[in-house]
Amino acid sequence: MFRYRRHDSLLSGALTMSELIYHAVVRSVRSGHSNAIIALGKNMLQVVIFVGAFYMLFMILGMRGSALRGDFVLYIMSGIFLYMTHIKAVGAVAGAEGPNSPMMQHAPMNTIIAIAAAAFSSLYTQFLSLSIILFGYHVVVRPIEIDDPGGAFGMLILAWFTGCAVGLIFLALKPWFPTVVGIMSTLYQRANMIASGKMFVANALPTFMLKVFDWNPLFHAIDQCRGFVFRNYFPHNSNWHYALGVGLVLLMLGLMGEFYTRRHVSVSWFARR
Repeated sequence: MFRYRRHDSLLSGALTMSELIYHAVVRSVRSGHSNAIIALGKNMLQVVIFVGAFYMLFMILGMRGSALRGDFVLYIMSGIFLYMTHIKAVGAVAGAEGPNSPMMQHAPMNTIIAIAAAAFSSLYTQFLSLSIILFGYHVVVRPIEIDDPGGAFGMLILAWFTGCAVGLIFLALKPWFPTVVGIMSTLYQRANMIASGKMFVANALPTFMLKVFDWNPLFHAIDQCRGFVFRNYFPHNSNWHYALGVGLVLLMLGLMGEFYTRRHVSVSWFARR
């Protein structure tokens, strides 16, 4: 009968949500390990192992000559960084806490905050990891030169954004088909080992091969990123506008699906499973 009504302005509401997202991001980052430095180190080690494995693969198969003129390790890292950022965003958003999570019992918390926290924690971890790796390579091995750092960073954000959009689709479908979505998410991340195009450039592909990879927004983001990183490469067979358009469409579909699922989800679904 007695209820206190709090009337928040638009600015105070935005500040409150930003604070909630910040604390949720901190919680998400520390969920990998109680020590945030160790959690970051694990992610950096994974990236370094990927770069080392692909470097050895290129050397063994004799594919180093087919790469772009310039720093060969930077060529590999430009693909690995965007690939890791994309799939980590997919996994983080797809695994975000849903409406049945115990955290949702707290009044200020909602699924949008959980999704945003998962997305930004993934971006924070990946950006910090690649910054430290690039700085270490620049200081210890050889100085690196990026033709357009702003454009390259924009493609990194685009890879993260499309990964969040794909993960949001999986998150919306997960309560309805948990087993199928888990398999689909894993297959998507594994398929991008090849379909992302991080081992080659689009300009070097024949037309029949280009059609195999042209559907993937990550393929376009990586190829465009190499156009910004290397001065002597001009991507003609990829378009970042396509990746942005696909990301926006998937984001809208994912938000609509998440809203519908949130309205109909029930605790009994997970009790039966």
